[in-house]
Amino acid sequence: MQIGIFLPTFGAGHRPEFLRAIAKTAEQVGAAALWAPEHVVLTEHYESQYPYAEDGRLPLDPSEGGLGDPFTVLTYLAAVTSRIRLGTGICLVPQRNPVYTAKVVAQLDVLSAGRVDFGVGIGWLEEEFEAVGAPFEQRAQRTRAYLEVMKRLWSAGAASYHTEFYTLRNVYMAPKPVQQPHPPIIFGGESDAALHRVADLGQGWFGWNIAPEQAAERVAALDRLLAARGRRRDELSLTASPYTLPSRDLDAMKRYRDAGIGQVVLLLPISETPDQVRAAIEWLGDNIIVPAARL
Repeated sequence: MQIGIFLPTFGAGHRPEFLRAIAKTAEQVGAAALWAPEHVVLTEHYESQYPYAEDGRLPLDPSEGGLGDPFTVLTYLAAVTSRIRLGTGICLVPQRNPVYTAKVVAQLDVLSAGRVDFGVGIGWLEEEFEAVGAPFEQRAQRTRAYLEVMKRLWSAGAASYHTEFYTLRNVYMAPKPVQQPHPPIIFGGESDAALHRVADLGQGWFGWNIAPEQAAERVAALDRLLAARGRRRDELSLTASPYTLPSRDLDAMKRYRDAGIGQVVLLLPISETPDQVRAAIEWLGDNIIVPAARL
């Protein structure tokens, strides 16, 4: 069982010395991956419903202005680490230009020597889409189209693509990713539709705010979808995070393992200084990360 760490890229998490302390300590204690979230802006008033809270509200102060850019953060951390995987958790694919996204994913994969896990999702905050001038409707279909654009740009030769969602005419892009044919595409989301995307296109699944028993049910559903497509579970990486659920001890890690999960991503306690966050990760190393590796 592997343990990943969710990067708190807000507040103190904007500071380089804080992020550096997380990354270096996480690598030292044997964490498998660092996962960087994405919200480019936040707004105080929104009608969209955050799917992981009963009140539908994102548990961040909107006046703090969103989260650090995941690709900038992970590129910085690639320079101060050498082994730990670097994941987007989750890149909001349909609100980004796919050509620029393909470029930054490939560049990060090169600069990190092939350590990128490309976690992707369709997004939920309509007001954020409005802020960046991206359509919210048909975002699931747009995500599939944009990922196909990226895959063509990551492959050899000139890239072309044409659908109602995007047109690309004979362009070349470099660098190409180190991981070929491309970094693993890991779909976030717990719905049936999200699992269909995993089965159709993904090299992994990332379930959020999900307990071991819920993970087991979702993995079983995914198994059925994979079998219908002639695929097997061992072709994918399966990741889950309890988020704020009380499923963070070693017994819970065993239950995630038994559910088929290969990596559990844990949040860190609120910290304000590099020393505080180093101590929190060292505790995880001694009590969760190292013991979980033996499961």
